[in-house]
Amino acid sequence: MAPPLLLILTLTLFPSLSLAATNYYAPINAASNNRATSYNIVSFGARGGGITDSSKALLSAWTAACGSLGTSTIVVPAGRFLVGQEVVFMGRQCVSRGITFRILGTLVAPANYNVIGKAGMWISFVHATGLTISGGTLDGQGTALYNCKNNDGHGCPGGATTLTFTNCNNVLVSGLRSLNSQLYHIVIAASHNVRVQGVTIISPANSPNTDGIHVGLSTGVTITNTLISSGDDCISVGPGTSALWIQGVVCGPGHGISIGSLGKRVIEPGVQNVTVTTCTFIGTQNGVRIKTWGKPSTGFVRGVMFEHLTMVNVANPIIIDQNYCPSGHGCGKGASGVSISNVVYEDIHGTSTSEVAMTLDCSPKVPCTQISLLDVQLTYNKMVPMSYCVNAGVSSYGYVQPSSC
Repeated sequence: MAPPLLLILTLTLFPSLSLAATNYYAPINAASNNRATSYNIVSFGARGGGITDSSKALLSAWTAACGSLGTSTIVVPAGRFLVGQEVVFMGRQCVSRGITFRILGTLVAPANYNVIGKAGMWISFVHATGLTISGGTLDGQGTALYNCKNNDGHGCPGGATTLTFTNCNNVLVSGLRSLNSQLYHIVIAASHNVRVQGVTIISPANSPNTDGIHVGLSTGVTITNTLISSGDDCISVGPGTSALWIQGVVCGPGHGISIGSLGKRVIEPGVQNVTVTTCTFIGTQNGVRIKTWGKPSTGFVRGVMFEHLTMVNVANPIIIDQNYCPSGHGCGKGASGVSISNVVYEDIHGTSTSEVAMTLDCSPKVPCTQISLLDVQLTYNKMVPMSYCVNAGVSSYGYVQPSSC
């Protein structure tokens, strides 16, 4: 499926993924024409109503589309179609020049979260090139799992990510809605040139680990004009990410847009060339955050631009946390080895719900360098907030409130 390192990382995130599962992929027989072809999943046995499992129909439509020499479209018509098991669309052997999933209705997960809750993933694409997913709704039906986790959590499965792309190239996701994912809504892993635009992601503030979009080991990803409400990070950026562009995102509720967590492993690729621009944060736990574990690591963060951002009642509008410990215990007392440099905060304004509106808590082992603040104006209860800085080399330009340390 992939080089050993990528395979290890993928299976670490999603241990149930078995790329060799024969029921996920059927042989390809190339069609004899070169024209655009449409495949309606109803023609392959799918039934609306959300009761009959349409997984096999979806996979059969994918096999037919893969065998088309021209471009092809898989149509999910109006209505609710149950996808009652984990499905993996394999693209390595496709001969089609491009496949579009045109979703007019809703693909719905099983109401019983145990059915896919231990799988790690619900709908995923592997080695797909020239893929478009247009419109429609993916309903993860995660509410019952949220309740299980928020009670004592005993016996609850981890949950399944709604939509995953692994080793994919030239992908467009446009106009999609993702509702109540059991786990992450969208994961982009080891992929290149992926565009996410006009997407709506919704899960409640109390939904554990429901990151809106997670990007890792990927280059050339753009996320634009997207609305994200979640119980975790609206967007999280993992190791090995570069050339990431985030623009026009409205985030809230949620934990903000986070680079990290990073540095959990000693040997880890870095994050570089990330831009977050023209975004709005409403009632979030954080605005823009960089978070690393207090452990030795070869990781790094460099070349990051946070600009033209609006904060509306955000607890931590600007934060670097190099002592990240989500459980509050058992994380050790070491110093983070992740180096952070060349990070710019420009034209960031709005309101903080905490007195300390800016926290730059950097590593004593590798202090943050080249941190720039330009035209930052944050308030707390209509007053000037405070800043907290440790091991941070900061330069300020123009009007900066709170003043840098």
